[in-house]
Amino acid sequence: MVTTAGSGLRTRDVLWSDVEDVYAAILAHPFIAGLTDGTLPRAAFRHYIVQDAHYLRGYARALAVCAAKAPTEDDTVMFAEHAAGAIAAERDLHAALMGEMGSSPEEAAKEPVAPTTQAYVSYMMASALGGSYAEAVGAVLPCYWIYARVGDELLARSSPDPLYARWIAMYGGEEFQAVVEAVLAVTDRIGARLSPDDSDAMRRHFRTTSRYEWMFWDAGYRQETWPV
Repeated sequence: MVTTAGSGLRTRDVLWSDVEDVYAAILAHPFIAGLTDGTLPRAAFRHYIVQDAHYLRGYARALAVCAAKAPTEDDTVMFAEHAAGAIAAERDLHAALMGEMGSSPEEAAKEPVAPTTQAYVSYMMASALGGSYAEAVGAVLPCYWIYARVGDELLARSSPDPLYARWIAMYGGEEFQAVVEAVLAVTDRIGARLSPDDSDAMRRHFRTTSRYEWMFWDAGYRQETWPV
């Protein structure tokens, strides 16, 4: 099981221990470093924002699957609200950022979905649809949690670039941190009752989509496109 009797470990503690190396690699990535010191090329940031807009459409559907599979009304309401409200908030941020870069969400929607974006969304949806509630939560959790950790990590330093500072403030702010804490509370609750096989599956999906988080930022930095 993820949480064993008398161990004192919460599900979140075990899950995070599985991805500490991935998170360290994310913090060390030049995309994140460039956000912080303001040296990230605007073209790379724009590519990331465009792909994030594509990704969020799939992420909203995965959250809706979590809502549908939730065993309690409270969990259903929470994930349904996140699928609508949280995604809308990020969409508004994208619109503002794209506007400052001389573009628009409408222009972004016409640009192709990059390979990493498609692979990440496909894996997440397959895990959510084909697995248990715990597996679905494990698959969507990194996008919540890693962004909250990165935002919190960077907030004190912010960025000399006001565009990047706004992005950091979104994820490092108290409102988003509270949203993530609510999901972590659900994670702890359901993880404590999982069978060994189910807990292994949850951990596997969590680590895989955490790795996709690194890949997503790396794809933005490289301005990834289809090679053929």
